[in-house]
Amino acid sequence: MNYKEIAKETIGNLYRAHNSIRKSGIDEKLIALVELRVSQINGSAYCCSYHAKELLNFGFEQDLINRLPGWKHTHVFDSKQKLALSWAEAVLNNNDDWNTIKEQLAQSFTKQEIVELTASITLMNTLNKLRITLAEED
Repeated sequence: MNYKEIAKETIGNLYRAHNSIRKSGIDEKLIALVELRVSQINGSAYCCSYHAKELLNFGFEQDLINRLPGWKHTHVFDSKQKLALSWAEAVLNNNDDWNTIKEQLAQSFTKQEIVELTASITLMNTLNKLRITLAEED
């Protein structure tokens, strides 16, 4: 189903929100990394491919991208990346340790960056679900 055409205004607004996050001043590479992880968790093949290519274009090495599913068990990600990935998983999984992670976020991110990061996570979750449930197979 061509859901983007069927609900052009609604879906367009979602993509405009995505563009707004990307232009908000938060590190676009970090957002792309988190979006890839969200897409991996949700199982959106198209989005995984898209964001992996995007990271390559940003200069990330393929080895780092390959290690993303096991990010907790490798040292290739810096502390800020690990914190953002931890937040993404907490938001997606409704973890009870939100407050602990939010306190850690406040030490490395501005309030606006925390809001933009959280919006990116929840928006990518929505875009993944739309793609998985309504798009033709990739």
